[in-house]
Amino acid sequence: MTVSETYLKGCFLLEPKIFEDDRGYFMESYNAKTFGSSTGSDVHFVQDNQSFSNRGVIRALHYQLGIHAQSKLVRVIKGTVLDVAVDLRKGSSTFGEHFSVELSEENKKQLFIPKGFAHGFVVLSETAEFFYKCDNYYNKASEGGIIYNDPMLNIDWKLPKEKLTISEKDAILPNLENARL
Repeated sequence: MTVSETYLKGCFLLEPKIFEDDRGYFMESYNAKTFGSSTGSDVHFVQDNQSFSNRGVIRALHYQLGIHAQSKLVRVIKGTVLDVAVDLRKGSSTFGEHFSVELSEENKKQLFIPKGFAHGFVVLSETAEFFYKCDNYYNKASEGGIIYNDPMLNIDWKLPKEKLTISEKDAILPNLENARL
């Protein structure tokens, strides 16, 4: 597995070694020892989540606060998404900056998003199955979010606005300046 840190400190892109032959392929999607030594992160994942979404669905930009903050290791099982991580760590030299990458069933890349980041994605294929590991349990009272189209973040979601589907809950999220951090 190749692990490289993005320009957002602590946020890593993981590219597995894929072994293919006429039967199909094999890859190791996660190994705690390799992950820890490659990222320097001592993460203990406690919850796995999976979602299915149609083209244009945005699930963004979400995070958990305080003691309920979560690190995530995300990947796509079917389809293609544009995955986005936003640095919300006060005092960070990259506060308010984002990193985006296409994750797909073809490239099998994964993104590790540490605590202190917002996360979201948009489905670029007809449908997508998205899978992620969390190192903390979800806590409704600690959830936070930022509106996907905050002009300060200036995220290019790769699809025109009229092709996007946003939940009622996500459509009324505050911008970064007014977010609960």
